[in-house]
Amino acid sequence: MSKVITAQQAAALVKDNDTLGIQGIVATSIPQYLIDALAQRYDDTQSPKNLTIFYEASLGDNADGGTNAIAKDGLIGKLKCAHVGTSPKIAAMVSANKFPAFLYPQGVAAQLVRAIAGHKVGVITNVGLGTFADPRIEGCKINQAAIDSGEEVVELMNIDGKEYLRYKPFPINICFIRGTYADQKGNLTLEKESVEYDQLEMAAAVHNSGGIVIAEVLGAVENGTLKPHDVVVPGHFIDYIVVAPADEHRQCLADPDFHPEWCGEARLPIAGKEIAPLNVRKVCGRRTAMEVKSGYHVNLGIGMPEEVAGVAAEEGFADTLTMSVECGIFGGVPEAGMKICSAYDPDAIITQLNTFDIYDGGGCDLAVMGGAEVDSHGNVNVSKFNGRIVGPGGFINITTNTRNIVFVGTLTAGGAKFEIGDGKLVIKNEGKVKKYVKDVEQITFSGEYAAKTGKNILYVTERCVFKLVEGGLKLIEIAPGVDLQRDILDQMEFAPIIADDLKLMDARIFTDEPMNLTV
Repeated sequence: MSKVITAQQAAALVKDNDTLGIQGIVATSIPQYLIDALAQRYDDTQSPKNLTIFYEASLGDNADGGTNAIAKDGLIGKLKCAHVGTSPKIAAMVSANKFPAFLYPQGVAAQLVRAIAGHKVGVITNVGLGTFADPRIEGCKINQAAIDSGEEVVELMNIDGKEYLRYKPFPINICFIRGTYADQKGNLTLEKESVEYDQLEMAAAVHNSGGIVIAEVLGAVENGTLKPHDVVVPGHFIDYIVVAPADEHRQCLADPDFHPEWCGEARLPIAGKEIAPLNVRKVCGRRTAMEVKSGYHVNLGIGMPEEVAGVAAEEGFADTLTMSVECGIFGGVPEAGMKICSAYDPDAIITQLNTFDIYDGGGCDLAVMGGAEVDSHGNVNVSKFNGRIVGPGGFINITTNTRNIVFVGTLTAGGAKFEIGDGKLVIKNEGKVKKYVKDVEQITFSGEYAAKTGKNILYVTERCVFKLVEGGLKLIEIAPGVDLQRDILDQMEFAPIIADDLKLMDARIFTDEPMNLTV
């Protein structure tokens, strides 16, 4: 019997008070057709109410896509996820305490799905120690409503004399996942997706919780026409299939076009990648790229860290290293912005869950991450600042067990203007906001924990470079053309340690021609 139903029929299967799992990351691999149908049902009937919404990563396109579509009073009763930064409508509701919100490290959220599927005791890990996820600090409670709820989603454990965190499992009643094709039995493939997300684990978690699994696909095909090795989720674990119109089943919500080079159906030569102009982002990307070594496995975060990929391509050493994104992309050159969870010419696309297992085991050589705030202890905040709730995404997992980390971003924010060229940097207008503060608003990276574990940590800005040492941050490099007191020390809320052999940053960074970097 065919499992194909309409999106409206699928939305009607979601009941009041259900826990609904939704797959996707940023603007990629999102079952938007199903989400929109649920939103429309709520508009029409004011049902289902009081849902617990769970997703592993960020789910939105900074506009109306992703969970922004279901940001409706009464529909959501609780939120459990890793990030709300690309879902501004959801973030606004979280800030307004419309419902309790618990934000997990992204890898932990993915591993929780596997734990739920296997009826395990949860996820026991060192990931999150010393950060806001630690129950001694905030315990993943991102808003006052979560604090007032009394629910504890994580606890401290001691095993063989070492501290760990246990993140607690919970049943998932129904889920929306997505793929490319499904046959009449429900067997699901992903060949046109730019990521292989955790469809199998989510389907197994819901199935083993006695729930309903619904898959959105581009097309339904006859039984026996799919290659067994292409099937990611066996049909036994999928209850219903919804076929979405092609224009509502995009690879990425931020791009209306299908990109065959994202999924291996075509190749796009590196030479086809546009060379970035010389600006402050490229300056930061160039200095960070100098920390790369041949053969490194490098993870790039969202925002300014993305510039490292462009520098590697321009300098001709992209093929000497493996760049990865936590969604499971290895090799190639990651895209930027809302397309960050796609890459052109990837070498491999594996599951997010397996990728975080690799990161948690120290399998990443260098992590390049952003930072909204950095403090005197080396703590970094990317999750909650200036009243804005964002969440950690994969930041905590990636930084906990990676030995070499570069946090990259400008020293100040809000209107800074620069003149870059001839081997130097001139600050024409200073930023209004100091990002290097006495104490961060929320700890997403613990400098104290990193110091205990002997990590190599740099903080790269457009005008200077710091290193984490015992006692705090040490200033080790300054850009040519920059005044130490006026442009650096006066723009910080604390006094860093200043290296006795304070060096000038490489002048090639500030020149509008290739650096001829070797790694």
